[in-house]
Amino acid sequence: MTLTTGQLHDTLTTVLGLVERQGGFSYRLVGTAADLLRGVPLQPGDVDFLVSGRADVDAFARALTAFRSLTPPTWMPCGAQYYAAFEVDGVQVDASTVESPSESGFIECIGSGPWTHFSQIAVGDRRVSVVAPELRLATELRRDRQDRVEIIAGWMREHGCDAPLLGKAMDAQGIAADTQSSVMATIAG
Repeated sequence: MTLTTGQLHDTLTTVLGLVERQGGFSYRLVGTAADLLRGVPLQPGDVDFLVSGRADVDAFARALTAFRSLTPPTWMPCGAQYYAAFEVDGVQVDASTVESPSESGFIECIGSGPWTHFSQIAVGDRRVSVVAPELRLATELRRDRQDRVEIIAGWMREHGCDAPLLGKAMDAQGIAADTQSSVMATIAG
């Protein structure tokens, strides 16, 4: 299933409302759902929440007990993450920690990057904490997902980009200098 903006808003409203009733959790919306919420024309297949600790994954799971559990809170050593997934009205919604150490403050889901570089976007009567698009773009470059890179870079050309932040994010992901130059040129138009 690919999500529309309306489905994403509905899913966020449902999930965040339920989690807030449990006391809330510290999170960032990451992945392609973060892009779509900003207006980047990508179609995510799920909604990914990065949370700050295992207790937040547990709170997420407790809040969503009325929905079908796809993965109960589980330690996944291969990804160094504590993870849970549920199906909420036909949409897969995940919450996870990423517990790989990093000194970088410029990676989407590791280290201090997502906690420092984010903005809040209104969805109904709440503000959703969304990771910076510059960190998202660097992630897609590292994953060599050229189709997504082109879409995100095109959106940044139209809506703006924090070029120094993007440069640091690309450096943190080990993106080659010639690729960095090409991406910056695309964004500059």
